[in-house]
Amino acid sequence: MSKIDTVKKAGARFYVNEARPNVTVPGVTSIVGMLPKQDFLGPWQANMAADLAIDSFEYLRQMAERDRAGAKRYIAGAARRYTEVRSKLGSRAHDVFERLMNGEEVDYVHSDIVNHVEHFRQFLAAVNPELVRAEDVAWSYEHEYAGSFDAILRIWVEVLPSGKLRITPDRSGTPILVMVDYKTSKSIHSDVALQLAAYRYADVIIDPEGNETPMPEIDSAAVLHITDDQWTFKGVRADRAVHASFLTLRETFRWVREDSKDVVGLALASSKSRMVTGTERRGK
Repeated sequence: MSKIDTVKKAGARFYVNEARPNVTVPGVTSIVGMLPKQDFLGPWQANMAADLAIDSFEYLRQMAERDRAGAKRYIAGAARRYTEVRSKLGSRAHDVFERLMNGEEVDYVHSDIVNHVEHFRQFLAAVNPELVRAEDVAWSYEHEYAGSFDAILRIWVEVLPSGKLRITPDRSGTPILVMVDYKTSKSIHSDVALQLAAYRYADVIIDPEGNETPMPEIDSAAVLHITDDQWTFKGVRADRAVHASFLTLRETFRWVREDSKDVVGLALASSKSRMVTGTERRGK
């Protein structure tokens, strides 16, 4: 048995297997982070800073009089602080979701996620899934990456005449295994397909005790999107073609973090060097 640990290096997360202490592989989310930054991020960050400056004008004026550099950092960090708050909310929600999925009684729920938890309970009642695995590590030895997935669920479905699937919460339909990702963000982005494909086509699953088992044959993928207002359970195309796109990003990660470091050699000549003549060399 070999337990898994994670480390941060230059902003990226790496997974370490105790059985192979000299081997680290990048995390799935860090690899997906190789995607070009979406166009809305820059304006969104600027608007967050602008809203803070307008809404806290007098407070910031007083702060700037005492510490101008500190006031600039405070304004510039508006988007980062918001993201951190949302991340904490997501972590709280994921923790409760896992407990409920395992059949635990949850007596206390943080006020920030009361609605999220109620929506998750509604999902359990409407879909009636069976938990197969949760919060374990998917590891690819072949492609050298790893990541912690939210859940593998067994759900029951029937195929309608239109070809679409309908969930049968009474479990009267055909059982399928689904790789599921929980999202508590305001919206769902297409990169969730890359994450799910990476988990789906990993080689093995490693549990917290270090037990390793082959990744089961996954039939489909889905995202459970839960916000303060509603919940939706949507199918996601996370097939071999999407996995191939993820592997392209894996090679991009390798290029950025490893291969690009030594492709430019030392100067063979430069404007700072002066030609030395044969006469000068012989005279030395």
